[in-house]
Amino acid sequence: MKPEIERALAITPASSARERTVDITTIGARTGLPRRIEVWFYRAGGRVYLSTAPAKRSWYANIVKNPAFTFHLKHGVHADLAAIGTPVQDAGEREAVFTEIIADLDQPSNPAGIPQPVEPLAAWLAGSPLVRIDFVEGTG
Repeated sequence: MKPEIERALAITPASSARERTVDITTIGARTGLPRRIEVWFYRAGGRVYLSTAPAKRSWYANIVKNPAFTFHLKHGVHADLAAIGTPVQDAGEREAVFTEIIADLDQPSNPAGIPQPVEPLAAWLAGSPLVRIDFVEGTG
């Protein structure tokens, strides 16, 4: 992977909302058609994840049905990265990742501008989708 892409993916708690924002193109679970939306990505334990505050999301259903998708970097670096999404079901991994995400978002004067306080860990564990991203070698 090119160094500029690695830097774009290496967000930290100091990263702005803009730096966290990407588009993803998934294949619709029901329609089979491409669906491009804007989402935030997160880093936890050195890995890249997609998630959201507790809610059902169609992008999650799309990745469950069709794990291959495109991760589009669009701020600073522009790149279309082939990716595989794996829904995270393991309770221990979910708790560890959500703990990092919440700590990232729930910091005083967070640069992403998230309203405080962020929903508690139990709410994220119960109702948030979580997808671990693996990038396909040879892209980026």
